[in-house]
Amino acid sequence: MLERLRDLPARPLDRPEYHAQYWSAYEHGGVFWKLERAQHFEEPGDASWEAFAAGDWEKSLELNEADRSDARAMAAKDREVGMETRRIRVVEHPVAPYLQWEMQFLRLLAEAGQSLRVVPAAAVAHLEDRAPLPEVVVLGGRVLFLVRYDSAGRACGAWRVDERDAIAAAVDELAGLFSSGEPLLDYFQRDIAPLPAPAVRP
Repeated sequence: MLERLRDLPARPLDRPEYHAQYWSAYEHGGVFWKLERAQHFEEPGDASWEAFAAGDWEKSLELNEADRSDARAMAAKDREVGMETRRIRVVEHPVAPYLQWEMQFLRLLAEAGQSLRVVPAAAVAHLEDRAPLPEVVVLGGRVLFLVRYDSAGRACGAWRVDERDAIAAAVDELAGLFSSGEPLLDYFQRDIAPLPAPAVRP
């Protein structure tokens, strides 16, 4: 089902509409699923990402550590509304510079109590005959979003899918990937922590 999600009827949402509908669904709790497949995104406005993109890895790490309180607040908000996060990060090797940067904050989320797993790209290859899997968000089994990005990798909205049977089938596949994945903190310590600063051309 994950590879067919782009073929389903869906409502296009711009970024403000997506955020509004996301938070409305989030407040009802349940299980939050997120599948991240792409290996590079652009995140202007995030101070740590901007330092990373400018080639200042040490400053990026310092700013990321300053975001620890945000990670704890996100996990606390999950507990407040009864949301259980199950996040899946697909990783290609060698690890892309962006992914090395993103893993720093994902580690903070895991340390704050969110459940994150890493799966190798080979684990989803059988689902990618036509194209890489989309970036998927499911909230409470009620609504599914395919997050949209522009050509530079900047988030610009989503497509909303409401077909319950399709959502249930997608969640089953996400659960299978999650159960087969490696806890993010274990992966981070082995494969991310020893890496030198990424080579970024500002």
